[in-house]
Amino acid sequence: MRNVISLVLGGGRGTRLYPLTKFRSKPAVPLAGKYRLIDIPLSNCINSGLNRMYVLTQFMSVSLHRHIRQTYRFDHFSGGFVELLAAQQTTNDEKKDWYQGTADAVRKNLRYLQQPGIDYVLILSGDQLYRMDYREMIKTHQDSKADVTIAGIPVDREAAKGFGIMRINDEGRVQGFLEKPQTYKEMDMVKMDPAWIDARGIPSKGRDLIASMGIYLFNRDMLVDALEKTDYPDFGKEIFPAVVRSKRVMLHMFDGYWEDIGTIKAFYEANLSLAGTHPPFDLSAAVAPIYSRPRFLPPTMFDGATIKRSLIADGCQIGQGAVIENSVIGLRTIIGEGVTIRNTVIMGADSYDTDGTKQKHANNGTPQTGIGDRSYIEGAIIDKNVRIGKGVRIVNEQGVENRGEDEACIIRDGIPCVVKDGVIPDNFRL
Repeated sequence: MRNVISLVLGGGRGTRLYPLTKFRSKPAVPLAGKYRLIDIPLSNCINSGLNRMYVLTQFMSVSLHRHIRQTYRFDHFSGGFVELLAAQQTTNDEKKDWYQGTADAVRKNLRYLQQPGIDYVLILSGDQLYRMDYREMIKTHQDSKADVTIAGIPVDREAAKGFGIMRINDEGRVQGFLEKPQTYKEMDMVKMDPAWIDARGIPSKGRDLIASMGIYLFNRDMLVDALEKTDYPDFGKEIFPAVVRSKRVMLHMFDGYWEDIGTIKAFYEANLSLAGTHPPFDLSAAVAPIYSRPRFLPPTMFDGATIKRSLIADGCQIGQGAVIENSVIGLRTIIGEGVTIRNTVIMGADSYDTDGTKQKHANNGTPQTGIGDRSYIEGAIIDKNVRIGKGVRIVNEQGVENRGEDEACIIRDGIPCVVKDGVIPDNFRL
């Protein structure tokens, strides 16, 4: 695996994940109480024996850089690394602008891929939740003598509207690529026979379209050639529709759990699914663990609380009489007495309040970090370092789809979101 380089794309502004991306990039968004989205592809690489990784970043990337530096360190003998490639002006970049798309981001960093000893380039997204052994994809690529291999997953027609859809021939070669088809007429152009999917050991279950997962394996020289000869900014929209006509582009089929965390609703539902009795994505898998930054925190403490179907991270303090159901409680979360939390994702805090900070809040009449006594929160996302007062009620009882922009508590995709560092006063009602 030493001849494989992995590139993890950090993404753009992440507007569909706002306000979670108000102060951070998409891959830096917290996940499941103690991880960040970037931990998923990097952990998959490490578990697959791939330890030479670049992370391409651009937007609001300070917290992402800090997390990677503090987490991913390799010994002197393995040759492993996780290097950050932030968008920068270079002498070879005539426009001197930001990354214009996925292909443009890789193009502007080609010199890192043209070093000796690199035969393959694995390109990954930094905002997806899944577990994959990339060695299987590399085997598919080598056995089929492919120039490019694209990981694909069967989807139904409604889901297909958000992905690049591929038409595949009998040997598994990609013959057509259509980015985000919106009509059934477009989908009919690239649909597959369900029997073809079933024959590969994957139940079609009404899914007759193969979606690109945004996971690509290139022969290094072919990738360099394709990017140097064109100025196309995006793989899905421009590079692949052109490449499938002239190169051997093959499919690597996948049918495990895979979620693209691209919207507030997708983020919310993916997190709560992890707190269920039988989560679709197993965080405790011993053979392929998810890595993250080690933190030296005390065990979570609670007294007389009722907790059902929830994930509780380290360092939390949960007050007497609190009720927590089907929720994710992040690191260092302080929950007061008599608080009720249902179907909610709470990201926790970066640090505890000191005595001086507590006194400052008391003098200013503002709440302490955490959630005050007797508050009721349901169906919400609470970002990091929030200060929610006593007797607060955060529930979208009117079923509002979107509301607010610069307020501490806004609504996106029908989900109330308290922004990072937000302050909610005592007795607030949504």
